[in-house]
Amino acid sequence: MNIVRKSFPVGPLQCNCTVIGDPETGNGYVFDPGGDAERIMAAVEAMKLRIIGIIHTHAHLDHILAAGEIHKKTGAPIWLHRSDKFLWDTVELQCQLWGIPYSPLPGPDHWIEDQQELECGGSCIHTPGHTPGSSSFYFEKSRLLIAGDTLFMGSIGRTDFEGGDAGLLKKSIQQKLYKLDETAAVITGHGPETTIGQEMRFNAFVRAAGV
Repeated sequence: MNIVRKSFPVGPLQCNCTVIGDPETGNGYVFDPGGDAERIMAAVEAMKLRIIGIIHTHAHLDHILAAGEIHKKTGAPIWLHRSDKFLWDTVELQCQLWGIPYSPLPGPDHWIEDQQELECGGSCIHTPGHTPGSSSFYFEKSRLLIAGDTLFMGSIGRTDFEGGDAGLLKKSIQQKLYKLDETAAVITGHGPETTIGQEMRFNAFVRAAGV
C-alpha cells in the first residue's frame, strides 16, 4: 500500500506531528497534534486527506494541545489509550507547571487498544513506560513506526514524570519495538528520525538483547 505522510515539529516543545493517509481512499490520521493547528491543517489540505482519527501516542501536554482545534476543523474522533486518561484530565495543571497557555480540550472519543488495526495498513502497539498508556503505531508494509516519546535517536523517553516506569519502558522497546523490521523508519516524539536497526545496535540506553 502506498501511503503519504508528512512529519514536522509543532507547538511550544516542538513535538513531531505526523499526518499520514491513503491517497486512494483519501482517508488519513493526524498523530500527536501538539500545537500549530493551522500548520497541521495546511498539511492535511495539501495532502488532500479526510481525517478520520486524531491519534495520540500519549497524553503529555506537548502532544495534545491542538487536538481540540483539529477536532473542530475535521470532526474526527480523538484517540487515546485509556491508561493515559489521568494525564489528559490534568492538562491544565501540566500547562501551569510548564508556563504554557492552556486551552480547554474535549475528552477522548475512542480508546486505543493494543494490536488495534488502522487504515493505511497500520496497527497499534501498546508500549508503556514513558507513560502508562504510551502507544506506538506501526505501518508494516510501509516500514514506518510512529514511536512518540518511547524511543528517540540514541535515547529513550523520560520516566521521571508521573506514571513513568523505566523497567516497563525497556521491556516495551526490547520486546516489542526491536522485534520490528530493522529497516523501518522511526518517527520519534522529538528530534530526528532514526531506524529500528540503528537503535538496536547503538542506542546508549536500550540496545537489543544480546547486542
